[in-house]
Amino acid sequence: MSSKREREYERRRYEKHHARQLQAQRARQRRTRVIALGVVAVLALGVSVVAVVNLTRDADGPTASPTDGAPAATPAATFPPRTGNGGVVPEPSLAEDRTWTGTISTSAGDIEVELDGSAAPQAVANFVTLAREGYFTGTICHRLVTGGIHVLQCGDPTASGMGDPGYSWGPIENAPADDVYPAGTIAMARIGGDGESMGSQFFLVYEDSQIPSDAAGGYTVFGRMTSGLDVVQAIADAGTRDGSERPVTDVTIEGVEIQ
Repeated sequence: MSSKREREYERRRYEKHHARQLQAQRARQRRTRVIALGVVAVLALGVSVVAVVNLTRDADGPTASPTDGAPAATPAATFPPRTGNGGVVPEPSLAEDRTWTGTISTSAGDIEVELDGSAAPQAVANFVTLAREGYFTGTICHRLVTGGIHVLQCGDPTASGMGDPGYSWGPIENAPADDVYPAGTIAMARIGGDGESMGSQFFLVYEDSQIPSDAAGGYTVFGRMTSGLDVVQAIADAGTRDGSERPVTDVTIEGVEIQ
């Protein structure tokens, strides 16, 4: 099949996939409207409970502890989605059984990537969908861990560690049994102890790291850097700001192209 025909095939496949997502979204919205009046009081109570849980996770979880460097993202129902997918989790069928390649263009340099749709179809479908919708464009890589483990965390539109695309998903896919994440690994961030809390945040491993599994398991590995590891290593070499986990080097994602 020619390159042009392949691109046309992928375009049609993606459009069909997106149409199914919108159909599912509308069906959920209709169901929500039907039951909304009967659960207002319950939802009000639920918001209070969730707020307490989120604060507890944020205070006790990996992002707040200076001695625990495990990549994590905290949930944020208050942040609206930046993407047009309406909070619908992309179907893994979009990405399964194939390898994707592409470029993450950043203000610090380009990073070439390879994504494994066979090993982590849900994670790859999620990343590909968000990338094609421009979700990552203009976001910054907000977190750099240089002690114990060695990762640069990106994919949060709020740059707070709390941003998400309006949905979360799981379970964990393709986590290494030995907890070793080699340099070049691309994996999903999540809340500590919660394997259903992945969203848009991901991390780039710039030096071999052993990241202990928690009660939920390890971290979803969905790809690797095939070029540009030196770009991430240079960001790490510049260090963090005033002992925080903010990189000294401002790193903005200028675009993500995936084929």
